[in-house]
Amino acid sequence: MSDKYNKLVEFVQNMETDVHKFYVKGQSAAGTRVRKALSELKKMAQDMRNEIQEIKAQRKSEKGS
Repeated sequence: MSDKYNKLVEFVQNMETDVHKFYVKGQSAAGTRVRKALSELKKMAQDMRNEIQEIKAQRKSEKGS
């Protein structure tokens, strides 16, 4: 499986503590950390999307050759 996917999953799992602190315990600072992490997650997801698109294009050009 893709290394980027594994990093994405691990990243989301690492957010769990702050998500719990924000939603269950009401800690505002944890909400700030979650928002920052979600911004980074968005960048990671976009990077993975771009990689997938490149691989698809490469495979398509190999089939056409």
